[in-house]
Amino acid sequence: MSTITAETRLSDLIAQYPWLKEEMVKVNEKFKMLSSPVGKLMMGKATIAEMSKRSGMEADLIINKLQELIKNHQK
Repeated sequence: MSTITAETRLSDLIAQYPWLKEEMVKVNEKFKMLSSPVGKLMMGKATIAEMSKRSGMEADLIINKLQELIKNHQK
């Protein structure tokens, strides 16, 4: 698993873990919009820090949840 920071781009995570796009809703309900046309555009440039601002979640919490999803998926 690569290191995830507040500056990590969502598109880089999805490129490495394509299944993660569908699982993002488990991190925050607001991330279900990533499947919309606008969400797909935003995904190309959004960082964890920007996702934090838009969702109201702390960046560290998003990072922890993403790491947990990745770890559980690799079992």
